[in-house]
Amino acid sequence: MSPRAAGRRPIHRSVAAGVPLALLAAFAVAGTANATSGPAQPRVTHTATLGDLPLGTFSNGLLPGTVDNDRGVDLGGIGSDIYPTGRKGEFWTVTDRGPNGQIKVDGAKRRTFPVPGFDPAIVRIRVTGGAVKVIDAIPITTSSGKPVTGLSNQAGRDEAPYSFDAQTPLPYNPNGVDTEGIVRAADGSFWLVDEYGPSLLHVSARGKVLTRYAPKGLHLTGTDYPVVEALPAILLHRKINRGLEGLTQLPGGDLVMALQSPLSLPDSDAGDTSRTTRLLRFSPGKRSVTAEYAYRFDPVNVVDPSEDDTSELKISSVVAVGPDRLLVEERTDKSARLHEVRLTRRADILGGPYDRDTTSPSLEQLDDPAAAGVPVLGKRLVVDLGTVAGVPGKIEGVARVDRDTLALINDNDFGMTDGSGAFDGQGRLVDSGIETTVTYVRLPRRI
Repeated sequence: MSPRAAGRRPIHRSVAAGVPLALLAAFAVAGTANATSGPAQPRVTHTATLGDLPLGTFSNGLLPGTVDNDRGVDLGGIGSDIYPTGRKGEFWTVTDRGPNGQIKVDGAKRRTFPVPGFDPAIVRIRVTGGAVKVIDAIPITTSSGKPVTGLSNQAGRDEAPYSFDAQTPLPYNPNGVDTEGIVRAADGSFWLVDEYGPSLLHVSARGKVLTRYAPKGLHLTGTDYPVVEALPAILLHRKINRGLEGLTQLPGGDLVMALQSPLSLPDSDAGDTSRTTRLLRFSPGKRSVTAEYAYRFDPVNVVDPSEDDTSELKISSVVAVGPDRLLVEERTDKSARLHEVRLTRRADILGGPYDRDTTSPSLEQLDDPAAAGVPVLGKRLVVDLGTVAGVPGKIEGVARVDRDTLALINDNDFGMTDGSGAFDGQGRLVDSGIETTVTYVRLPRRI
């Protein structure tokens, strides 16, 4: 990414609600293929990189007038998840809430939104040689077609939003979403998960939120789309910025979503030290959660030998590989491992004692849930991505390309870093230099 002059030419939206054709040529940058490991080991076979495009150009091409100053930020953050379109080399991806960071003011961290007008978008990409090219984009909008934005929803529950320098408070927006996982349904609509509620969103093929499924008791009001409280109330105890992250669709049509981190039950200390998080199964036909599973992380120094903080463990992606089998990605920001799990009836904990926040000790407090009688999901290591040369950090999206090949996408955080040094004296981004890449990994055995 590189700095640009402040002046920008206006652009026009194409007839289809995607990126204007004139912009698509702007997405190209050389990448490299890499195949150095022996055939018995997982290896990177190809890497492609997303080129630079000013965020204001991208956003205003979808919804004119939404961004008046992008502060030198390029399009990024599309690595929240990746889902095959069915065409070779093409994937659906989704941005998160947009450029955001943290700055300490008087000893307290404030959440910044440098481009508050940015609207999360579904982005269709194509890997061509060493380049990742955007071939379509769909803005996520309310029922009346207004941008949802990525701003925090509720005072007292979500972080207060601030300007790029953490000096000016911004308004909350109940429509705002922090989108993460994505799947496309057979009818062309999309399912997304969100970290704020946390929630599950059903979105039309044109990007309008049809329904937002939230935890019981969230009481999210003032939205310009329907909100249905259909998720377990226990999810109200999610950590800040650690809501629902992974999402996949089973062959029968049910969705499985993953809570990124253990719940803060009964408090944040318990959540930070726990290695037990939860997966939930949702039936679109019944519009309800039909099963819940306890998932146990490996010790943090097993996932990432350089890390000793258990709270850094996260699930960012889940991928269906059979009627009841999933790949689950355990990660830190530096390393990741993929495990295969099988969903069984006996492992269902939905509606049991660990769905009540009065249960003591909580599921998150148990040092050994299995020994305490909890039916924790069994798992088998498929690949340790931290040992595969050429795999970048902060992998948030995983897709199965074929029986022995995975496509990985990283979240580059729009080139942002935390702290007051994220922007220069003119309020322009000091870019981290981290790019969005799609990386293909060939496994030594079929999935």
